[in-house]
Amino acid sequence: MRFSAPPSAGPAATSAADTLRACLWMTGAIVSFSSMAVAGRELSVDLDTFEIMLWRSLIGIAIVLVVCRATGRHRDIRARRMRLHLVRNVSHFAGQNCWFYAVATLPLAQVFAVEFTSPLWVMLLATFVLGERLTRFRIGAGIAGFIGILIVARPATGGIDPNLLAAAGAALGFAGSAVFTRRLTSTESVASILFWLTVTQAIFGLVCAGLDGDIAAPSASGWPLVMLVGAAGLFAHFCLTSALALAPASVVMPLDFARLPLIAIVGAALYAEPLDPYVFLGAALIFCANYANIRHETQVVTNR
Repeated sequence: MRFSAPPSAGPAATSAADTLRACLWMTGAIVSFSSMAVAGRELSVDLDTFEIMLWRSLIGIAIVLVVCRATGRHRDIRARRMRLHLVRNVSHFAGQNCWFYAVATLPLAQVFAVEFTSPLWVMLLATFVLGERLTRFRIGAGIAGFIGILIVARPATGGIDPNLLAAAGAALGFAGSAVFTRRLTSTESVASILFWLTVTQAIFGLVCAGLDGDIAAPSASGWPLVMLVGAAGLFAHFCLTSALALAPASVVMPLDFARLPLIAIVGAALYAEPLDPYVFLGAALIFCANYANIRHETQVVTNR
């Protein structure tokens, strides 16, 4: 595993071999995200979300330090731009806590469907944080994605499930994390970003979990699940980054969408969750909005 920033790959640079390798990396990301969701739900029986984040982050620190030391990337860890690190990691901590709460209280397919709106939130937040232009095409994609959320939530059938707000908060938190990460990567290494991510989130988790004066430790059967959550989270993002280094987002994103049917099958098999056609319909609309926007942005860059 390496923590150096991967080279970018444009559409013209993508070969059949690179596409195949990107597919293999995305398989790893899909399995990792799905296993983390199942492990998070199982842990929620004994631990609250803050406690899960605390133990997950402590394991993450150990993984990052071991890998960085083994690869020589520990020299890239610097205490610079700490205010931006703090803002980025607060956003990610909030999003991750919402996500763990959502996977414990909602059908897994619903959580993943709403999570797919995160790129649309990135698009909107980038306008204010990064000064990127909000075009009519981006506005249209955002509206289509919002309609997709309404199809998933179906408020007309009896109101919006309050737990869905947690899933939406997760998508928004991850979007904020992505936007501020984009700013950090202009000067900071991936190793430094991951190190301060795990350290600050361990501190946040310790403070929040300790507010009630009782921090629960995982049970003997829970430790493997905590270790799975900690390793799977880092490995999933590494796989996703590696896939994007080999193939453009317009190729990788359809592969990422395979998470939805997989987690729907897992939810049905393990938790008897119904395969709701409206969830798939709404998620398909959200996916189409994201995909159309990515294709449009790629064409704009290519034609410059």
